[in-house]
Amino acid sequence: MKMWGKKDKVWMHYVHDIIATDVASGVFLAHFIKQSRIRKSYVSALEVVDLQRYKVIRKTQKVLSALSDISSSSFVFVVCKN
Repeated sequence: MKMWGKKDKVWMHYVHDIIATDVASGVFLAHFIKQSRIRKSYVSALEVVDLQRYKVIRKTQKVLSALSDISSSSFVFVVCKN
């Protein structure tokens, strides 16, 4: 039994080493990779202020994790260090 049932898929190689089966998947992956690269490049200039815990988060890895969890908690604000 094939992985996708009876449909054979053709993997296509797009720019920036993106390999996908159709154009929509390729566009989604390109957008996702672009957003993650942008986030990693500017996260060093950000701080996260958590008013529930009375903390200011400055470490890069912790800021990244706080940005990914920011929608689940209120009173968490992202500020620029400048």
